[in-house]
Amino acid sequence: MTDQYISGTPPDPPADILGHIGTVSDPGGAFDVVTFGCRLNACESEAIARQGAADGLTNAVVFNTCAVTGEAVRQARQAIRKARRERPGARLIVTGCAAQIEPQTFAAMAEVDLVVGNAAKAAPGALSLAGPRVRVDDVFVAGGPGEAWGAGKGRVRAYVQIQNGCDHRCTFCIIPFGRGASRSVLPEKVIERVRALCEAGFLEVVLTGVDLTSWGADLEGCPSLGRLVSRILGEVPTLARLRLSSLDAAEIDPELKDVFAGEARLMPHLHLSLQSGDDIILKRMKRRHRRADALELVSEIRQVRPDAAFGADFIAGFPTESEAAFESTLALVEEAGLAFVHVFPFSARPGVPAARMPPVAGATVKARAQSLRSAGEAGLSRHLSGRVGKRVRALVERPGLARAEDFTRVSFEGAAPIGRLISGVIAGHDSRLARLDRWEACG
Repeated sequence: MTDQYISGTPPDPPADILGHIGTVSDPGGAFDVVTFGCRLNACESEAIARQGAADGLTNAVVFNTCAVTGEAVRQARQAIRKARRERPGARLIVTGCAAQIEPQTFAAMAEVDLVVGNAAKAAPGALSLAGPRVRVDDVFVAGGPGEAWGAGKGRVRAYVQIQNGCDHRCTFCIIPFGRGASRSVLPEKVIERVRALCEAGFLEVVLTGVDLTSWGADLEGCPSLGRLVSRILGEVPTLARLRLSSLDAAEIDPELKDVFAGEARLMPHLHLSLQSGDDIILKRMKRRHRRADALELVSEIRQVRPDAAFGADFIAGFPTESEAAFESTLALVEEAGLAFVHVFPFSARPGVPAARMPPVAGATVKARAQSLRSAGEAGLSRHLSGRVGKRVRALVERPGLARAEDFTRVSFEGAAPIGRLISGVIAGHDSRLARLDRWEACG
């Protein structure tokens, strides 16, 4: 997988697999943390910044890397070289998934002063230059529930990590080797973090993790994600909007479906990790759902929450994918009524089983990715047409742009405070954005 595409190009993508997303500086401006990858990395970068400030880290740049694609690793290396040219005296520290999986890649770079594994990157003293230059331990021995790290700096919505790692072995995915086994954050810690973010003024919180729907499986009593969501909404009444990041279609529990049906503060938007719409390819990917399961889930949610919108991740050109298999995936976009489609052209990551499977020709992969993108654009346009005439409450993200409950981007004229809610009736759209001709601030 070498690039990504999100129909409608929202600034806060619905999935957890992204490119370079920005820089966090410590409060004193003594060092920077450059973040690549997912929302989980964004949460962890803020934790790194806080701990680095507590440790007295100065004149440094920390690169919190991503390994989901070869392109993500290439971008990290490029950024490191650029930082060395622009800040010749700074200490350059590399951590994150790419550092965990490929420590030798970064250790071989003369620009790099320190390589730190994922498990220790936000630990006290972890970024000190005293000690070995490469400190990467076995991530699978990382134990116990972690902290509910939150990210909110510079954002209109806050993110809370509730889970890390993954116990599944999809044949295309390298991430379990960068994150280790699935580990859940205790519900009390999650609730405490959500409450603190609400007190800090955030109206919307997004729960995030590597395999979000596996939350609770390693805790006493095996509580479900639905139970956690219910507790958050019940114990933090000041939370206006709760949103979930990418979900595994095979693991959405009955209690979570019930919360979707009965709680308006849980946003009616699900982004599903589908990857393919063909059963043979899904089996070769070692996914745990089938095409019919995805359609049934979408139907069930729509029955209890008619205003729900759906997005999905797809891989174009997975090894052995026939034309018929691809057409099945392409058709699923319309059959499921998907509004937000996230497309990855397949490219092999060394060390994963899919890298040893018969590949699809590169030109075919590229063409199929473009076809899926076009289907996603058509799906977004259909979704927007179906929203015309409906009243929405939208969170203002920047001047003239807000995000509705179902993740639809909404344009408006006039000045509204960023991070606050506005309300209005959707008057039309341009196939990418819904439009409010009139709006009012929400109380």
